[in-house]
Amino acid sequence: MYSYDVIEWGGPLARRDYPTPVPTGTEVLLKLRYCGVCHSDVHIRDGYFDLGGGKRFRMEDRGMRPPVTLGHEPYGTVIAAGPDAGSVPIGADRLVCPWIGCGTCARCLEGQDNHCMTPRWVGIQRPGGYADHLVVPHPRYLVDVSGVDPVWAATLACSGLTTYSAVDKLLPIPRDEWVAVIGAGGLGLMAIGMLRALGHDRVVAVDVDPAKFDAARAAGAAAVVNGADADALQQVQAFAGGPLYGAVDLVNNASTATLALNAVRKGGHVILVGLYGGEIPVSLVTIVQRALTIIGSNVGTVAELKAVVELARQGKLKPIPIEVRPLSDVSATLDQLKAGRITGRVVAKID
Repeated sequence: MYSYDVIEWGGPLARRDYPTPVPTGTEVLLKLRYCGVCHSDVHIRDGYFDLGGGKRFRMEDRGMRPPVTLGHEPYGTVIAAGPDAGSVPIGADRLVCPWIGCGTCARCLEGQDNHCMTPRWVGIQRPGGYADHLVVPHPRYLVDVSGVDPVWAATLACSGLTTYSAVDKLLPIPRDEWVAVIGAGGLGLMAIGMLRALGHDRVVAVDVDPAKFDAARAAGAAAVVNGADADALQQVQAFAGGPLYGAVDLVNNASTATLALNAVRKGGHVILVGLYGGEIPVSLVTIVQRALTIIGSNVGTVAELKAVVELARQGKLKPIPIEVRPLSDVSATLDQLKAGRITGRVVAKID
């Protein structure tokens, strides 16, 4: 088998060859066909997340040591299984839910693998999908996406799941109130589509790149605002007729989080999702007086992923712009994501 690996933090990915693994125990082996390329891999490839105030959370603090194989949106064909895997659909295509926990803690037993304190996430703690083969520890993390285009399906395990879980934390949304989606990249477009799929159409999209406005409108945004404008907050609230019910921040840096917090009404909801990083001063008294709900939302569960797939299967969740590129281009794709030059999503095709 081969994979494209981080050899040195911050450096380009390089192709490496390995023996093809043989699944043991409950493991399942897939021959991969596609893998979505996610913006979070930009930060992981750099080797750290910006915590603000000059502090960094380094990937080595998670126990990651190069070489590592990134990629957490894998889609492929089941080709083998260990003796304890039970009934496994050999020869069938499956989407992998990458957010895998230890399997034994209280959170995992509740189905909340994404909240496990000792995770085994694909493409982070475990080898990921920028490869032609992938071992998954148990068949319960394989999701049937029949009826959904495979390229579209490959984006659902992270961007689809992450935005569904975030938007779900806003529900129920009063039909006459507005929600801001901050960031109109791949994740933002998915969030707009997710709100529409779940029945809410009063959405204002905010981005600093006017080139993304048409895509935001096409995804279902009722209004768009340039977040670089000095009066961006006033524009957002003007479209909404006043302060908003909620905001989903898919960027989550100092300026976007400040905008989100200032945009919502008393009793409003702010869902922080993005990983650009940084920090902001927050008045604790103001949070109380405004009765704000501030929630960090981190990926999602297998059950939520199945709900996302069903929305896509029924046609309620519409595809966003997707470009297919060969896996050999993945390092250059991450460079372009870092520079903000990609609208929608890129999916790597694996030969």
